[in-house]
Amino acid sequence: MDIALGKEDLTFAEQMRSFFQTEIPAEIRLKGERGEHWGREEYVTTQQILNAHGLAVPHWPAAWGGQDWSALQRHIWAEEMALAHVPPPLAFNAAMVGPVIATFGSEEQKRRFLPPTANLDIWWCQGFSEPNAGSDLASLTTRAVRDGDEYVVNGQKTWTTLAQWADWIFCLVRTDPEAKKQQGISFLLIDMKSPGLTVRPIRLIDGGYEVNEVFFDDVRVPADQLVGEENHGWDYAKFLLGNERTGVAGTGIIKARIMRLRKVAAETTSHGRPLLEDPLFLARLTRLEVETTALTMSVMRVLANEAKHPGTPDPVSSVLKLRGSELQQEATELLVDVLGPSALPYREAHSIPDGFASLPDGAIDAMPTYFNWRKASIYSGSSEVQRSIIARAILKF
Repeated sequence: MDIALGKEDLTFAEQMRSFFQTEIPAEIRLKGERGEHWGREEYVTTQQILNAHGLAVPHWPAAWGGQDWSALQRHIWAEEMALAHVPPPLAFNAAMVGPVIATFGSEEQKRRFLPPTANLDIWWCQGFSEPNAGSDLASLTTRAVRDGDEYVVNGQKTWTTLAQWADWIFCLVRTDPEAKKQQGISFLLIDMKSPGLTVRPIRLIDGGYEVNEVFFDDVRVPADQLVGEENHGWDYAKFLLGNERTGVAGTGIIKARIMRLRKVAAETTSHGRPLLEDPLFLARLTRLEVETTALTMSVMRVLANEAKHPGTPDPVSSVLKLRGSELQQEATELLVDVLGPSALPYREAHSIPDGFASLPDGAIDAMPTYFNWRKASIYSGSSEVQRSIIARAILKF
């Protein structure tokens, strides 16, 4: 397969690049370029700009804001966005609950939820994992019992990312405890302001507050907020996770980090010469670039296969997820090695400690980012799970 972009695709990439560089506020992009974390308002501002131009949810049905783009065009859109250091559309909205509602929701649910979901007027979070149900998600125990026109929900979710900012949560709940564990699960939409719902933060090793525990104590949920059919939630969850893994290789993210690595290395000296001239550093950087190019080629092959066989799941996506997460982590590791002691200060201290008066751009967030991206080998299915899928579905072990 020829993985080079054709003339039309190159033109499309240039259009995306120009849009991101001119329409998204420079201060938001600069923050991303420096490796700093975006806040809630920066995500909202960016997604609303994208949505106003029809670029927030291109993979959705056209009736709800989508574009009639090819899989390759969606890949180019995502990669150019990352290379321009633009906050991506919130994954919980754009890649997860939105497609589920668009595909399985009632017409009333589509009218009620899809426009504000695309525009980030509603911020969603994901209520899947539980203390004893992570990779083995089907073991979840949060219960929803039908009571007239409502469900009464009791239980706990954990590792709920950005629940402190969320307006709504989409949850997997057990509605038939007697059925086989995958067959008794339903998919509910729950207002985060519901009485009996409590959010408790989990402080992470990087010092940040990104994930939470969410507790449900007799939370009453209108029955019309059930998506699809009762006890069919596992099917919708599999559909959601398939969408989540579509772009999980993160080639644009890795390439943006390589750009940052080169910039920091150009400003750093080793034994009296620029680090970019150090053969040991160049060997590590070149290996990372070559591996990223190889991953990009694999992504292109998967996209070509998707174009030939639309709607057919490709187990090779597990290879993309596995290798992509590894390279994302390698890029953060190399940046920390380049920065050395300059990577140690934490932004939470609100000031730069003595001896760190002159830091390279973004150094203050380097170590928290390194710690935070340990998660890459867990989200969207852990590396161990991906290796099992590869063994069964590709290698036929």
